[in-house]
Amino acid sequence: MTIKPIHVIGGGLAGSEAAWQIAQAGANVVLHEMRPVRGTDAHHTDKLAELVCSNSFRADDWAGNAVGLLHAEMRRLDSIIMACGDAHQVPAGGALAVDRDGFADAVTARLESHPNVTIAREEVAGLPPADWDNVIVATGPLTSPSLSQAILDLTGEGALSFFDAIAPIVTVESVNMDVCWRQSRYDKVGPGGDAAAYINCPMDKDQYEAFIDALLAGPKSEFKEWEHVPYFDGCLPIEVMAERGRETLRHGPMKP
Repeated sequence: MTIKPIHVIGGGLAGSEAAWQIAQAGANVVLHEMRPVRGTDAHHTDKLAELVCSNSFRADDWAGNAVGLLHAEMRRLDSIIMACGDAHQVPAGGALAVDRDGFADAVTARLESHPNVTIAREEVAGLPPADWDNVIVATGPLTSPSLSQAILDLTGEGALSFFDAIAPIVTVESVNMDVCWRQSRYDKVGPGGDAAAYINCPMDKDQYEAFIDALLAGPKSEFKEWEHVPYFDGCLPIEVMAERGRETLRHGPMKP
C-alpha cells in the first residue's frame, strides 16, 4: 500500500514547524508555499519562515513566564524554529530576538535538505483537493484571497482578522551614544549572556512634549484595503496611543 504524504499549506513559522515535525517523525510531507509564484503585501523574499513584523520571539525565561515555558517545551521537541532562532539570536535582554535574514535562510535550508520534505512553490487557491488525505492549513494573515474565502465559506465566519503592528528599524549610527546608554529591561541577562542589550534614549519634559506634537501632526501610513479592522488594545500603533492622551506613552511603552 502506498502511503500518501501529509500536506501542509503555508510556509510561515507554523507551517515550517509542522512540516519539520512530520518529517522528523518519518513521514513524507509536502509543504506548499505560494511565494514567489504569488507575492504578498508584506513579504520581501521567497524564504520560509520570513519574519515580516518584529524579530522578537518575546521572553525566553521559562520560570514563571508562559512564553518562555513554550520555548523550553519546543526545544525539547526538536523545534526547527527554536533551533534556528537560537543559532541566529541577537542581543535582546531577556527576550529571544533573531537576525531576520539568517533565521529565514536557516529554516529554508534545513527543510530543503530534509529527505522527507518536498517544497511545492504554488498557490493553493481554495480548499485542498479531495485526494489529499491529511492536510494542515497553516496560513496566516497574508493568505491569498481565494483561500481566505474558502476558509470563510467552510467555517461560516463573516471575517478573518489578525492583529500585529509594524516594527520600525532604527540604525545604531543614528543614535547619539553621548546621551543614550545600553541597559537591558529590568537588568535581565539575555539568552546570549548580554545584560546591556537595549539602547535607552532619554527625553526631558520639553523633548517629550515636542515628540508627542510631532507624532500627532506627522503623516500616517495608509491602510491597505484588507487592513480595515478594529484595533486590538494589546497591540496599538504608537500614534493611536498618543491620541488617547499626552501621558499615555509616558505611562505605557515609554515608561522609565
